[in-house]
Amino acid sequence: MLKVYIRPIALAESPQSEEGDAIRLGGGLAYASRFALIVRDGAKVTARQMLGTSEMPGAIAALPDALAIEATTQWENLRRTHAPLVCGQRMLRLDQPQIMGILNVTPDSFSDGGQFLDKPDAALDHAHAMLSAGAGLIDVGGESTRPGAAAVWEGDEVKRVVPVIEKLAAAGAAISIDSRRSSVIEAALAAGAHIVNDVSAMRHDPRTAEIVAKSGAPVVLMHAPGTDGDLHADGEYADVVLDVFDALRERRDAALAAGVAREKILLDPGIGFGKSLAENLALINALPLFHALGQLILFGASRKRMIGALSNEAAAHQRMAGSVMLALKAMDAGCQMVRVHDVAETVQAFHVWRGLRDAALTDFSQLP
Repeated sequence: MLKVYIRPIALAESPQSEEGDAIRLGGGLAYASRFALIVRDGAKVTARQMLGTSEMPGAIAALPDALAIEATTQWENLRRTHAPLVCGQRMLRLDQPQIMGILNVTPDSFSDGGQFLDKPDAALDHAHAMLSAGAGLIDVGGESTRPGAAAVWEGDEVKRVVPVIEKLAAAGAAISIDSRRSSVIEAALAAGAHIVNDVSAMRHDPRTAEIVAKSGAPVVLMHAPGTDGDLHADGEYADVVLDVFDALRERRDAALAAGVAREKILLDPGIGFGKSLAENLALINALPLFHALGQLILFGASRKRMIGALSNEAAAHQRMAGSVMLALKAMDAGCQMVRVHDVAETVQAFHVWRGLRDAALTDFSQLP
């Protein structure tokens, strides 16, 4: 079966670039001026053209009809502007990246497991510190999804997350629930959570899609190759970038079929889930491609194993600098949301990144 992909390959800081006019990716502050138009037959790439912005319409028109329709959709999706996400009393603008702060109330998360378990005051203090530092929302999770983590009974997961969510909601925070179990998601939404962050992309629990659609809550669909027992299993790819793209497209379409509104779907390529170091790096370098799916993109690589692998096996708590670097890479690619442990440091880096793209501060006319 023939498939087509449009991958941005030359990024710019402004609409002007050495390559000519650039398009704005995902309605944000990242731009692209050159693109790879890729055709794949099954697992094999059969054609790859490198094109500028002005050349793309003609190249798309020359494709066979079915491919031309899909390529036209992707070309439009790359430039799609996204409306803000409404989270209770807060509205998250998506014309610049939002920082999602991680709050794990688990005994065994790879980075901060046990730090906030059965310590609601400490958990809330940490959440408020992240909000004060500039986090747009807090992602509350009660189950570790690291490789080899023990399964959690859903009743325990509810007991861990609901009290924290209730208090954060009472304080007016925007909250996401990091869970793949429908009963936990349902309880979290009732407690005041606004967004569902499902690492299984709603594959783990057949009730989740119904609950999400009925609630009207935005949902993050993350790529993980494995199934219920081990989300990290079965990570075999012909081309990791294009395979993950296809998998996320399938989960997006399944969510749409279940009644989830198009504008409420976020996609996450699942860095670190069933992927080797080389595959993670390939996905990060290809992040702009995922705008072609027309959805908001969430990126999460904070303190992950790949940073240690590239840094003399630095322990999880020593991976802040690498985490910030990857967050900036995601911002360069136009990702609308970045999930991090080190909020204050990432927000400071974002402010500098944002300043470099501010026409009031930077004279873009001086660029080549």
